[in-house]
Amino acid sequence: MFFWARERMVTLSFIQPGKPTQNAFIESFNGKFRDGCLNQHWFLSLTDARYEINQWRAHYNHVRPHSSLGYMPPVAYAQRCA
Repeated sequence: MFFWARERMVTLSFIQPGKPTQNAFIESFNGKFRDGCLNQHWFLSLTDARYEINQWRAHYNHVRPHSSLGYMPPVAYAQRCA
């Protein structure tokens, strides 16, 4: 990753170890993803993992209500805003 970033003149910025609140949004998402998908399935293959993760992603974006969006799924909220 370091070499990729250097070749493209991208500055990498990392949160400090032990400071997950510096990136609370992704930490919150990671917890939801871990609890709602990764901890629920025993993946038998990479194909199986891709399938289950895509199923979870579709549910997360199209069905699951998000309190920060007025309890609407992200896709419905985006359509309402457009």
